[in-house]
Formats: sequence, C-alpha cells, structure tokens
Amino acid sequence: MYGRGSGNGGGSSSSSAPASRLSSELEQRLGLQPRPPNTPQPPPPAVQAKPAAAASSSKAVTVKFPPRPSYGTAGTRCLIRANHFLVELTGRDLYHYDVSITPEVTSRGLNRAVMKQLLEKHGKTHFNGCLPAYDGRKGFYTAGALPFTSKDFNIKLIDRDESGDIKREREFKVSVKLASRADINHLRQFLQCKSREAPHDIIQVLDVVLRESPSKNCTVVGRSFFAPGFHKSEIGFGVECWKGFYQSLRPTQMGMSLNMDVSATAFYEPISVVDFVAKYLNLGDPRRAASKTFSESDQIKLKKALRGVKVEVAHGESKRYRVSGITSQPTKKLKFLAEDKREKLVIEYFQERYNISLRYASWPALQSGNEPKPIYLPMELCKIVEGQKYSKKLNDRQVTALLREACRRPREREESIRRIAENNNYENDKLAKEFGVHVKKELVCIDAHVLPPPVIKYNDYGRDRTIRPRMGQWNMINAKMYNGAKVNFWTCLNFSSLSTQIASGFCHDLVSMCRNKGMDVNPNPIYPVQSSHPNQIERALSDVHRACNDQRKALQLLIIILPDLSGNYGSRIKRVCETELGIVSQCCQPKHARKCSPQYLENVALKINVKKFCVGGCNCQEHTCSD
Repeated sequence: MYGRGSGNGGGSSSSSAPASRLSSELEQRLGLQPRPPNTPQPPPPAVQAKPAAAASSSKAVTVKFPPRPSYGTAGTRCLIRANHFLVELTGRDLYHYDVSITPEVTSRGLNRAVMKQLLEKHGKTHFNGCLPAYDGRKGFYTAGALPFTSKDFNIKLIDRDESGDIKREREFKVSVKLASRADINHLRQFLQCKSREAPHDIIQVLDVVLRESPSKNCTVVGRSFFAPGFHKSEIGFGVECWKGFYQSLRPTQMGMSLNMDVSATAFYEPISVVDFVAKYLNLGDPRRAASKTFSESDQIKLKKALRGVKVEVAHGESKRYRVSGITSQPTKKLKFLAEDKREKLVIEYFQERYNISLRYASWPALQSGNEPKPIYLPMELCKIVEGQKYSKKLNDRQVTALLREACRRPREREESIRRIAENNNYENDKLAKEFGVHVKKELVCIDAHVLPPPVIKYNDYGRDRTIRPRMGQWNMINAKMYNGAKVNFWTCLNFSSLSTQIASGFCHDLVSMCRNKGMDVNPNPIYPVQSSHPNQIERALSDVHRACNDQRKALQLLIIILPDLSGNYGSRIKRVCETELGIVSQCCQPKHARKCSPQYLENVALKINVKKFCVGGCNCQEHTCSD
C-alpha cells in the first residue's frame, strides 16, 4: 500500500509530514492485499495492455511496477490497522479549468477570497449552482461541464472594518478557461492493473476536493493542516507546538485510499511582543528589564526572529502590520516627520495622541513599511497574530520539547487519527458528495507477519557470543564488540563547568569501558585534557589540532564535553572539526560526564567504535549458519 507509516502496525511515521509530489508517490507500492488464512498463494497479477478504445489522460504517466514473486510466509501471521481510509468513487466526469486573476495575486488566501466573491455573485447564473473545488492558484475543478469554455468576470473585493464601514475596495479581472476533461474510468483501469498510465490529473482533482474543507478552516503548512483548537503547548523561547494532521489521497492495491497522520510543528505564541522578547532572550520578568539596553548581538537575534511576523497594534484603530526589522536606536530616541512637517519624538506622539506613556522606551521599536517611509511600532503596543508558523531553526531544547509532543505510542496515534477523521466529517462534506467521493469511517486492516528477530553475533572472546533480542531490546553486558577498533592518539576538550580533574576522570572511565568492550585504546591521551570557555570554541579546537600536529601524531579522536548552556554548540563543533580541521569528534553532555553511569559509557563506546577513522570497527553482525 502506498503511504506513510502504519497506525498500529508498529511502524513510526514522521511528525512533521513533508510536501510530496504525487508523481513520486506512485513509484512505490507498499502493503499487502488482504488474504484469508490457509489459502494458496495466488500468482502475481499481470499488467494487461490498455484497451485501444480508452483515451489517454492528458497528464498520465506510464508506471511499470516490478512483478511480485510471492507472498511472505516467515514469522507469525497477524492483522494490523494502517492509517488509511478507503475511498469509494462514483462515475462523475471531472473538468479542469484554468483560472487567471489580474492583477496577479501571490496569496492563496486572497485568491480564495476573490473566487468566493465570484461564486457568490455569478454562481447560480454562470456556474449552474455547482460546487467547484479550487486549489488557491490556477486549478479550478467541477463535477460536470460549465455552460462556457472561456469567460471573463470583473470582481470587486470590499474590505470592511469592525463597524461594517468600507475600508478598502479592490477590483480584479478573473478569467476562467477550460483546460481538460478527465474520465474517472482511466483511474479505475489503473487500479485494476489494466493500464500502466497513472492518471495524475484525476488523482490531483480528487485530492484537492478532500483538501478544500480543511483548507478553509485551518492553517495550511505543506500537506498538513493546523488549528489552535486541536492541541498546542509551549516549547520555549516564545514558540509553541501545534498539533495537526496530514492527509493525502493515494492509489493502492485495494483501491483509492486517504492516508492520514498526526503532525506537529512550531508556531509563534500569540503573545505581546514584549513577552516574546523576554522569552526569546531569556530576560525573565519583562517588567524588571524595562530599562534594559540591547546589545548589537541581541538586536541581530531579534531582527532575525521577528522579520516577516504579523503583529496587531493595541492602540487606536485595530490594524495589522508585517515586521520588516527593528530599529537600531531605542524608542525614546526615535523621531519621525509629523503632519506639520516637523520632527517629533515617538514617545511624545503616543503621549499626545493616545495618552500612552511608554514604559519600554529603552527598547528598540518594531519597524514596518519601507526604508524611505518607515512605520515605528513600540513593542509594548504590539501583539503577535495567532497562527504564524515559526520557520527559524529550533534550538536543542525546542527540538526536544517538540519531539516529546510529537512522539506518541501507536494506540494513542491511532485514536488521534480516528478523532481527526471524525471531526473532518467527510460523510457530510458537500463538496465530496458533489464529486462522488465517499470516505469510509474505519481504518484499513491488512495481513501482516511479525518476523522473528535476527540472532546477533559478537566477538568469540566474550561470555555471550550470540544474543537474540526480545521485544526489540537486548543487553550486551557480557558481550564484546565483533571487531574492536584501534585508537592510539586521542585527547579531550572540556567546554563545561566541570573541573579538569572530573573531565579527566570521565575520560579514564570511558577509555576503560572501550577497552573492556574489545577496543584497543591507548590508556593515556596524546595531549593533556584541556578546559576552555564556550565563547572560544573555534580557537580551542584549533589550538588542540595544532599542538597534536606539532608532535607529528595525527589526532584520531577528540572527546568533547559540551557547554552547560543550551545552544547550537554541537553542530558548531562538528562543522569545525569535520569540515575545517579534519578531526573525528565525540560530543558528550556534561550531566552524563558528571554521573559516569556504565550504561552511558557503553553507549558512547559503541558510537566511537563505528566512527569513520576506525577501519574495520564493527559492533556486531547478524549471525548466520556459517558462523
């Protein structure tokens, strides 16, 4: 069966669903055709030639699947549930129309607003009252032909304020032109293996139909949908995790199937900008930092974090602005050209116009608009608009919190998928009915086999030469590495608050564990264990590398104890070591280096043994009869 990981089948699916093309999805065929127990294995289905009378689809792509040799017999038979819902289709002719909106619009939301206005005005007269599906760009689909092949419409889009008064009027020219007609029978022939041409255009139409309703009610990120009503939780630094769902229509051996899964991604917290800054820069209570002056590095961080974010102001008329940057000067020093052509301080303007005394005048202000005519927005009067995806790189703590929220056991994941499908209410979706699409309520059940675990082979010098895992776990406390590597030249660099003595003790215990597990490691470092400040990472690495080269002994392994503070230190160290200095490194957390638990030391030893410098280093192998 096509698609992502199974629901209760034991496979884990991605937390965050990627946007994938239907053309690449059709090149894989996963899953099994359900088969009653104790029935003879049927021969693999043959792909028949396409009837000459059947017309080719305009976007069909020939797909040739390799023949299946037979069905699996190893292991214990079982029945699993997959995160797929079968889809039934009725015979409807599908029509694809190209939509062109002038002046050109890049926002899907604005495109949808224009088309909504078009259907409200001309739906009954020119569109026969049909319910079309629209992808927010060029694609406009109907179940049946429209009374025209090409037509232009003039649409006036009116924006109103909270009181109902006209705020802005915009005019658009919408051109609707017939592009192609898709026959649903082509899809049926492909699913029955009577045709090798995959009708991507038909699948795309049906996929847009099922995505239409959630696209109107949710925030769309790739192929996933998010809404604050699902579930959300803070992951730190002014960012929160939103739960959502992924869906995609796939062709399978059982017919069309709607693949669904839970998703999780990061969004800005809808809080005041002052609170966001306090969380992002770890200032604590923002009221105590009201008089703080920001360093240049802090300003650069804030500019990167807030650029492109939409904020709404809390003074005067309710308006939204998109942040283009932050000011280099504090708010109390900012001036602008007033209506009387005189320069005026920003703090004086807000005091006189809105009777607001700015408390965070020492902080920089948000900047909107363009450079010739900037708009200054005091941070304390702005709030981040809800529903904005956080596209910046997450730090280690945020990644950990996000994964904690995204990772769920199969049963919990299954229940979440069921609830999502129930809330989507495909059965009563008017557009799905219009196109003859019916999504079944139950998850697909598939025949499967639980394969026996392989026997793992270790070194013959250990007490346990072979181990058979149980429930995916095993203990190699009495086993030695199958092929232990040799490390002659190593040392340690400590960037944490641990003393050099404790760091040396950790290295001694780690080397002892490596030797105990079968590695040939020099008990003494080539260069004494050094401690350095986290702000001197590049310099300290270069100094160690140079000192080892001076002794004409190429450093094989550098053990690094990371800083106590959270940050992107690991990737920085890896970049310098592996791309600039040519050093193989093994990073360790200071909290683990302090405890020195045997289990942690053993795990690190296993990682070291398979590093690229260890020619022939191998932890274990699969046991075969010849062994």
